[in-house]
Amino acid sequence: MVGGAHGEASGARTRPWEDPEAMLGVDEARRRVLAAVSPLPAVEVTLLDAPGLVLAEDVVADADIPPFRNSAMDGYAVRAADVASATPAAPVRLVVVAEVAAGSPAAPPLGPGQAARIMTGAPLPEGADAVVRFEETDEHEAGPRRDEVWVRGAVRRWENVRHAGEDVRAGAVVLPRGTVLGPAAIGVLASLNRATVPVHRRPRVGILSTGDEVVDLGPPLRPGQIRNSNSYTLAALVREAGGEPILLGVARDRVEDIRAKLRAAPQVDFLITSGGVSIGDFDLVKHVLQAEGEVSLWQVRIKPGKPLAFGRVGSIPLLGLPGNPVAAYVAFLQFGRPALRAMLGRTDLSLPTLRARLLAGHENAGRRRHYVRGIVERQGDEWVARPCGLQGSGVLTSVTAANCLIVLPESWHRAEPGTEVEVQLLPGVCPADWP
Repeated sequence: MVGGAHGEASGARTRPWEDPEAMLGVDEARRRVLAAVSPLPAVEVTLLDAPGLVLAEDVVADADIPPFRNSAMDGYAVRAADVASATPAAPVRLVVVAEVAAGSPAAPPLGPGQAARIMTGAPLPEGADAVVRFEETDEHEAGPRRDEVWVRGAVRRWENVRHAGEDVRAGAVVLPRGTVLGPAAIGVLASLNRATVPVHRRPRVGILSTGDEVVDLGPPLRPGQIRNSNSYTLAALVREAGGEPILLGVARDRVEDIRAKLRAAPQVDFLITSGGVSIGDFDLVKHVLQAEGEVSLWQVRIKPGKPLAFGRVGSIPLLGLPGNPVAAYVAFLQFGRPALRAMLGRTDLSLPTLRARLLAGHENAGRRRHYVRGIVERQGDEWVARPCGLQGSGVLTSVTAANCLIVLPESWHRAEPGTEVEVQLLPGVCPADWP
């Protein structure tokens, strides 16, 4: 059985930042972040650069596809009425008057009792209204080069024929604005002779780590130092979300250094920092935001990832994530990823979700929405999920073993085995049997 919420934490009166009632809910925090962003302006890109991007305007066909009536099979173009009585026992003889290859002009018109040997994609001769497949003739017995063919089966009118405009009609909206361009859409654009296409461009995302203890890749660690893993984790997450990551390095725990790093950043559309958004003496990102722009939020009812900042540096949105690696990872998925996808013009902002039966119980102290690293899989006719690995906010390896986040609502203080829960699928690691 799922337990109810705990009462107010005993220290809430002396530590108001620990009081869940004073925190912002996850859904409201996400709503505020999304309200601050919008699709980026349209740019014209080549088809090779377009996959994964979102159309900024409708694509209207200026021609029929296919542009002419053509054969859908290798065979013989015929008049269906001429072979209506054909059977294997009583084949019908037709005079072969032409051979039509793909890419060649149409053959002369067919008269009664005539046929044209035709290849897939070749224009159908005038007068023909069907194509008999080679397999329904004596092609393989008598050979291709001859002046007659015996047809051993009837065909319906327009059988094995592709009509002009069958796929696309001139003047039709083929791909509406907002379409995410996948391989098939790219092929349609190519068939319309569109070498470039207007799309919402990828957001350029500056990523800054903060902390005196944080050291970038290269030099050996000294006592008290940790490696800058957050920048690289976040860069990979930004790229998966459709953005272009730009690493801004590591800023020391000084307002001047953080401000200088942000001001020196190349032109970006969105900024992400990690660390410096809690209540410690050296958690300074929020103070820089207050000096450079405004802070929209910085305490959210989420676990891991409670300390969070959101605001602007000048006109650029900035999302300040916690310094702990898993907290930064989870918070990005809940707030950063939806924002970047919205800037791309996408409407599918959330991670794919499903409902699953919990195989093992899990605690949820603190009245926060808890995103538990887990494994979800198909078991018979249902999905089941179980927590995996250590759940500390600094244990990033447990994310590599997971394929989902098990979502425990704020109102639960424990989820019992057998409880149905929402499960978010992690990017790039779908479970087996996922459609």
